[in-house]
Amino acid sequence: MLRSNNTWSLVPFHPSMNIVGSRWVYKIKYHADDNIERYKARLVARGFTQQEGIDYSKTFSLVIKQVTVRLVFSIVVSHGWMIHQFNIHNVFLNGVLFKEVYM
Repeated sequence: MLRSNNTWSLVPFHPSMNIVGSRWVYKIKYHADDNIERYKARLVARGFTQQEGIDYSKTFSLVIKQVTVRLVFSIVVSHGWMIHQFNIHNVFLNGVLFKEVYM
């Protein structure tokens, strides 16, 4: 999926590049009866190798807070609405990067 979504492009190395390390993380997902459902793999950046002020100046992580989830559930219950849940199998961040990142 990384290739088909054009997640990266291969470029020649130059000594001026700050390289962020990466590694593959593997996981086995199981059904409730302990049979194997599927094998999962994801490529993760080892951001902890970066140094503040050299490789980055500020960070931001778009996550939802637990209090927000509780508020939404309270509104849903008070109005008698229904909630539907779904899972997206291949989600890729399509944010705009203002600096080049090398892995």
